[in-house]
Amino acid sequence: MREIHAPGARRPARITPKSMGVLRVLADNPGRVVTREALLAAVWPDTMPTNDVVTQAITQLRKAFGESTEGPRYIETIAKSGYRLLVDVEWLSHEEGEPRPVGAGSPEVEIDEAPVKENAADNVAASTAAPAARQALLFRRWAWGIGLGVLAIGCVAAALWWSGLKRPQVGAQDEMTALLPAPRPYRLITSAPGFELAPTLSPDGSQVAYLSSMTEELAGTAILVQTTEPAQPRTLTFPPEGAWDTNPEWSPNGREIAFLRRSPGEDCRIMAVQASGGEPRVLGGCDPHNRPSFDWTPDGNGLVFSSPLSGDGEPGLRLLDLATGRWRSIEYGASAEDVDTAPRFSPDGKWIAFVRNTPLGDLWRIPSKGGKAERLTHQRAELRGWDWTPDGEAIVFGRRVDSHTRLYRLDLSDRAVIDLGIEDAQAPAIAAQANQLAFVQRKPQFGLYRIGDGGEGERARPSQRLFPSTGRDSLPSVAPDGRQIAFTSDRSGEFSLWWADMERPASLRLIEGIRPESRHLPAWSPDSGRLLIVGTDARGHYGLHELEPTSGQLRPLPVPVPREDLLFATYLPNPDHVLVVAGKGDGQQLVLFDRRAIPWRRLASIDGVSFALPDPTQGRVLFTRLARDGLWQSDLGLAAASIRQVDSRRPASQRYRTWTVTEDGQIEYLEQLPGCYVSLRHIGIGRAHAPPRCLEPTHLSTINGFSAHARDRVTYVSMAVVDGSDIGFLSLDPVPTESGGGFW
Repeated sequence: MREIHAPGARRPARITPKSMGVLRVLADNPGRVVTREALLAAVWPDTMPTNDVVTQAITQLRKAFGESTEGPRYIETIAKSGYRLLVDVEWLSHEEGEPRPVGAGSPEVEIDEAPVKENAADNVAASTAAPAARQALLFRRWAWGIGLGVLAIGCVAAALWWSGLKRPQVGAQDEMTALLPAPRPYRLITSAPGFELAPTLSPDGSQVAYLSSMTEELAGTAILVQTTEPAQPRTLTFPPEGAWDTNPEWSPNGREIAFLRRSPGEDCRIMAVQASGGEPRVLGGCDPHNRPSFDWTPDGNGLVFSSPLSGDGEPGLRLLDLATGRWRSIEYGASAEDVDTAPRFSPDGKWIAFVRNTPLGDLWRIPSKGGKAERLTHQRAELRGWDWTPDGEAIVFGRRVDSHTRLYRLDLSDRAVIDLGIEDAQAPAIAAQANQLAFVQRKPQFGLYRIGDGGEGERARPSQRLFPSTGRDSLPSVAPDGRQIAFTSDRSGEFSLWWADMERPASLRLIEGIRPESRHLPAWSPDSGRLLIVGTDARGHYGLHELEPTSGQLRPLPVPVPREDLLFATYLPNPDHVLVVAGKGDGQQLVLFDRRAIPWRRLASIDGVSFALPDPTQGRVLFTRLARDGLWQSDLGLAAASIRQVDSRRPASQRYRTWTVTEDGQIEYLEQLPGCYVSLRHIGIGRAHAPPRCLEPTHLSTINGFSAHARDRVTYVSMAVVDGSDIGFLSLDPVPTESGGGFW
């Protein structure tokens, strides 16, 4: 029945099978911290959920236990770690079909599910006691003497949870421990200061090449090579002044490493260098305003390249023949709205897989000689690198979840997605002939900074950190009044929304009842009284919400967009109108809604939009596109005839969130320049050639958004307090288990 009988409750509370699974794992580890990753792996073993599902399960358990701020607490949140059951657990056996008596005032949980063993010892009850009252919380499992039909109704979800797990005959507590997979061992093979990025493995997995830089933006990078044991690297390339070497890719025969030598905005060359060292050779040219991605063809005679972002040439993937230097488009129905990046040939050469419509994209594949494109995932996620397994039967990819990135494995046979359990990992690279994987591990700490603008041609005033913590603070959104600020942070242990009146620092508080998604800043209303937030509320409803931060009142809004497609929303000067960025098929669109009607009435739309903001001062909407660099504008009604380009180069398509519009109509773009990690540039007619202003020379900023207040001449930016990355390395060989082995 999955019911919890809490002290003082008039009736038992029924919980979901997943909440029951979370409770079982916590009960098997009383007093010990169970990480969110362990809970995800145990209760959601073959899916790719966000951390929201754990939060929802914990919230349901707390409500079922009757927790309150004044009463006893049963589950503790451990900041940046996980959860801990605060009470003792006693496992009680009983005769089949004879429930044990429950002590007065004790919370009681009843589980109605199919037995997973014939051993009667597996039917258990657990009791826990609050620290103050030492009350007993009993978990009872009965072998009900009823037909299989009734059992199927009560336990289908539990059966799905347990399906596929082959377990030996063990005791109740040992069985629960078996749900927690052993951590997959890995080691860090680099430890230099700064950033080690973009690893690529030799075919036999014995060597790794990667980029080394003091910045994440790869300014002045060179390619280094070392063995896959911790060892001193050797520098393989020596770019000239002002050039960056990026995108290393090991050749199929293991003899060469192809790469790009870029002088941004000036020159781009495709080059290759012997893995043993020497002078690089030029393979071809590339767009200096673009940053293409590529892979070797299986025979080593060519390269497959990503879609062009400049708008020139045919859309879709292209092949470069190294013998002739000729380019050829691959025919598979790609349109001008499709941005296909990170192409890679399958180990057998039959397929090319790629990411479509990054930065919120999915994995696709096509036959290597062309043909219909097939979608492999339906995540609309921020993917951070991917690679094939050597057998070609799976793909390993990195994905951003809240403020973290993780590695997942996609099985191509059944499309099951498995969390590999590696925190803060991205950019996986797998050896073509060995079960060896390299990846980038980055564990940054970000803080919010207020930076005063010194004016045109002047250096910015010193930055001031707001609300210090050891968490990851991001997405700072300042209200039009210049006093209030909302931001996201994991400083409480969970990714949450925070609010403060900056004139009263003690007002800083967590906004209960909403878990924001991590892509976009919350959007303030023109009167600074409300916020539009896309996220999940306390009832587990994902959608668009309107929040009054001073009171904490939150209400869902009936936007007629499938919740999996909802990305961002913002107010317009007309209070009856709302702009929404939402998924549409394989891409995205900007939609104008009239909120007076229920459901909201759709007024107009623009396809291929990645992000948009209103500019009330000049009566326009500014937006970026998925498939192009640059900035566009339309009138407030999104009329097609009003659309025109504002800037052809900025923002770069991969930095589509690093721009904002101030209340006086200024368009500000945040970028990184040589000698200045955080630089602010004006975009717009008459100001495009104004020199950028250096806000911060030595700290990196996030690329998922910032805000500025023109009247106060202040910019609010999330910048790294502690940052850097290293290369990790692990084996993908089967991990021995008690049941005789298993893969991953």
